[in-house]
Amino acid sequence: MSKKITVLIIDDSALVRQVLTTIINSSKTLEVIGVARDPIDAREKIKQLNPDVLTLDVEMPKMDGVTFLKNLMRLRPMPVVMISTLTEAGADITLEALEVGAVDFISKPKIDVQGALQEYTSEIIEKLEIAGKAKVREYKKSADVSKVDKKLDAGAVLEKKEGKLRFKTTDKIVALGASTGGTEAIKEVLEALPANAPGIVISQHIPIAFSRAFTERVNKTCQIVVCEPTDGQKIVPGHAYIAPGDKHLLVERSGAEYICRLNDGPPVSRHKPSVDVMFRSVAQNVGPNAMGVMLTGMGADGAEGMLEMKQQGAYNISQDEDSCVVWGMPGAAVKIGAVDKEFTLSKVAKEIVKYCIEN
Repeated sequence: MSKKITVLIIDDSALVRQVLTTIINSSKTLEVIGVARDPIDAREKIKQLNPDVLTLDVEMPKMDGVTFLKNLMRLRPMPVVMISTLTEAGADITLEALEVGAVDFISKPKIDVQGALQEYTSEIIEKLEIAGKAKVREYKKSADVSKVDKKLDAGAVLEKKEGKLRFKTTDKIVALGASTGGTEAIKEVLEALPANAPGIVISQHIPIAFSRAFTERVNKTCQIVVCEPTDGQKIVPGHAYIAPGDKHLLVERSGAEYICRLNDGPPVSRHKPSVDVMFRSVAQNVGPNAMGVMLTGMGADGAEGMLEMKQQGAYNISQDEDSCVVWGMPGAAVKIGAVDKEFTLSKVAKEIVKYCIEN
């Protein structure tokens, strides 16, 4: 039997520590090795217990979670999953934690904490299992293939069509999907794009309480305009459209133009937005005028949709395993032959420019 992934829980709430301990110890692959009530207590426990993964509360006494995380990732980089409230303030702090190097986050509502955490038992276990295998980086101050959920596929939202699109235009559309580690990967790609970049549609697995804050955060640092689209909004060059955290983002053709469609259908592979749904819409409506990009992420959402894009003549690339936090989604796409080329993250933007602007 393989060694269990050991977890240290850092949270000022005794109730949260108790509930998380029960959930984590119910897993066959995880084990709570200790708990800490604040970052000062945690520093000693990390030295004594040498855990594989930390869960870290965003808001704590003596030192906030992000300040502690910065020190940790600078001195002793290790996988961390943040525990964050689903609030606007919680979103900003959590996004900062992901920038610093946290692998992922678990949402904690303000009320009925015990019931809400127990409801997401499988998600908590899965995120901690992935974190135990994730690549982490040292924090420097700036100037998987996991199990596929087969309950629903993209057909639950958009029916698959047969036949090929024959037309080709000069306007390209880039469709980009990501999950775990994706907020920072997307930010790095978009920041490197010029103002005349092609229109980009993006589906990132993120809750609605965080998606707008993420979009606004990225928009401040890019030459292109980054926004959450409205239903029917035209897709134009120099803009990136990030799906709201509670809607599927689809691309449709309207005359000579492409437009965004927001769809309130069921979650696909447990996700809404789903990358598979977006990629299928791009395959059906953009075809050979599209470029698919798959970045770091847990699971396999998007792999089948990316294959459909390739079958319709799109050019597809993915982030390589070495530069991914989790090589789940890109790995799944590579394994079924949906990817034309793999690139390290720092070269993805250059390839977008080369294919969509310089060709």
